[in-house]
Amino acid sequence: MKALTYIRHGEFALMDKPKPALQSPRDAIVRVTLGSICTSDLHIKHGSVPRAVPGITVGHEMVGVVEAVGTEVKTVRPGDRVTVNVETFCGECFFCKNGWVNNCTDANGGWALGCRIDGGQAESVRVPYADQGLTKIPDGVSDEQALFVGDILATGFWAARISQIREQDTVLIIGAGPTGICTLLCAMLKNPKRLIVCEQDPARAAFVRQHYPQVLVCGPEECEAFVLANSDHGGADVVLEVAGAKNTFALAWRCARPNAVVTVVALYDEAQTLPLPEMYGKNLTFKTGGVDGCDCAEILRLIQQGKLDTTPLITHRYALSEIEQAYRIFENRLDGVIKVAITAG
Repeated sequence: MKALTYIRHGEFALMDKPKPALQSPRDAIVRVTLGSICTSDLHIKHGSVPRAVPGITVGHEMVGVVEAVGTEVKTVRPGDRVTVNVETFCGECFFCKNGWVNNCTDANGGWALGCRIDGGQAESVRVPYADQGLTKIPDGVSDEQALFVGDILATGFWAARISQIREQDTVLIIGAGPTGICTLLCAMLKNPKRLIVCEQDPARAAFVRQHYPQVLVCGPEECEAFVLANSDHGGADVVLEVAGAKNTFALAWRCARPNAVVTVVALYDEAQTLPLPEMYGKNLTFKTGGVDGCDCAEILRLIQQGKLDTTPLITHRYALSEIEQAYRIFENRLDGVIKVAITAG
């Protein structure tokens, strides 16, 4: 089968590989019908994910059809349409039982697919712990509607949940990339008083204004003053940092009011500084870490009910044979790209 493979720092290549096989009674084999490219894939390419293993098939955003299951798999059967979770988790360890599935203690716990084991920018993928890693797609929900459930939409849902957004809050989201927009959509479910998006890219700012006209939009240079003018208590009640740029962590805490929650969703390419003397007295609560992607069934119900729709994010479509061109467009933000959909078969 064809599979996009991590060769070395800076190099991916579409290669022929054997079709995956079951390795455990808790595995499933999924024929990938639609996939996508994530910024985290670019982090692997750029060398920002040292745990990534050369030779693996990359990709962790995908939906497909179950082809085979191990003898201990109970929740899915061959023929089921499924979303694939970005995380591998056993469901049985201390962290999994508390809902902290990103910290699963299994050897392949956390982000494994497309990082430490073969992922889904391919025709087929093996999914460990399939009962946890696969979620059936409800009737009436298309592949494109479900495509982002297992990763960036799960991330946005998790971020909005742990941020404890209230209806009286002013919420600032820094970054209107794909994960930022998914975070915005999930924050909307909480019905806060105000939503502000900070985005420096004019095309992405225009995308937010076009699709979500109730949301206030500003650029990073004016963000602090803009938030101060559009909040009730000297800053945002909740800040979600989804950009991961050089100065966005500092911008996040500076725009927060005293005693606010600052949730860091972004994955940074370099270390960030926590200048405690400067922020002394703000009494901020920081929430950080990888997504705990255990809400996929609830997200799919919300999609089925028409309460979440991420299909506007899909701006470009390619076949798997064209995936290197898709990477060029996505990595360089060409042609107004937000997300690409890759048809695998």
